[in-house]
Amino acid sequence: MSATTPQTRPTSSSVSSASSARSARLLDTRPVWLVGVLATFAGAVVTEAFGLIARGVGVPMEAASPGATEAAEIPVGGFFGGVLFWSVVGIVLAVALARWAKRPARTFVVTTVALTALSMVGPAVAPHTATSTQVVLAVSHLVAAAVIIPVVARRLSHRRP
Repeated sequence: MSATTPQTRPTSSSVSSASSARSARLLDTRPVWLVGVLATFAGAVVTEAFGLIARGVGVPMEAASPGATEAAEIPVGGFFGGVLFWSVVGIVLAVALARWAKRPARTFVVTTVALTALSMVGPAVAPHTATSTQVVLAVSHLVAAAVIIPVVARRLSHRRP
């Protein structure tokens, strides 16, 4: 070893970033619907974990729909199921944009961010629902969007050959 040639070892962060770059490239070549399904599953898991943490710290998990006379319990798995259900719309949108939009990634981001903002209305106006629950429900929409939207948008920014 010479004094002018420094010896470096790969750090865990460089190995981790190389691994995440490899998996990102892998997703860039997969069908849009598959990336949407994988992102949805990840978003559903993270959002359910968020809901379980909120439940664990004592946030009452009871909410009412408009017109209801009392709140009903949000079951364990409810966040997961909600993300799966509503993400079907996002996956269909992504597939359609990939096929027909001039700038699919940008159109997807603008549309889904607007829809996420619109989804905040539901928790805000939920009758017979504790304010802490309304906040957790609204933030859960943001959590799901923060996980799913960037992954699908990244895939949409790469045209398949």
